[in-house]
Amino acid sequence: MAQLYADGSLPQDMEKHMSDASIRQSVIDELDFEPSVSAEHIGVAVEYGVVTLSGHVGSYVEKLAAERAARRVKGVQAIAEEIKVRFPSDKTTADDEIAQRALNVLKWSAVVPNDKLLVKVQDGWVSLGGQVAWQYQRHAAEETIRRLSGVVGVINGIMVKPQVQPADVKRKIEDALRRNAEIEAGRIQVSANGSHVTLDGSVHDWHERRSVENAAWSVPGVMVVEDRMVIA
Repeated sequence: MAQLYADGSLPQDMEKHMSDASIRQSVIDELDFEPSVSAEHIGVAVEYGVVTLSGHVGSYVEKLAAERAARRVKGVQAIAEEIKVRFPSDKTTADDEIAQRALNVLKWSAVVPNDKLLVKVQDGWVSLGGQVAWQYQRHAAEETIRRLSGVVGVINGIMVKPQVQPADVKRKIEDALRRNAEIEAGRIQVSANGSHVTLDGSVHDWHERRSVENAAWSVPGVMVVEDRMVIA
């Protein structure tokens, strides 16, 4: 029988347990709902709002989709992602074949300057090197490689070396936040020290948090974004 305090409230540890149990069930339901994820081999544990995902999936893209699905759930404070990518033995792709595919897709990309990038593959892990002028190019290169079959993971070592060094990085980020309908700009504080940007304040959910980060990364000259925002 559950014990209640005199005012009818539950003990703190019991309230915490019920909250974590509710979050866990919501994450499980969201994984089942996500069409790009086969949730039957994914384990979910929750403690104080921190969700641990374990088990295995069939591709790196599916692994990322599972993490995104968990982040969408209300009450999730952080993700500890321990999912492994496990390929059927008859679908294992040789490293040299993955490397050639990676070079080809980068060459075909209209966004990524492939002549500035280096690709190395070992045991299905793709390491990217070189340099680009914009953060979105760095991100696009990684996203492109993630979708290749046989890729277990991506180590993105691409450096961002902008061709311009704007003196008004802070102002441009704040302007971008005000233009974005998904962001409540008045709750965000932006500070810039050269190419290093720090974001403080609060957001309503993970989606708004990601939108703020993307706005900061989109400004030329930004090489580091330190996210100190909280979800409230």
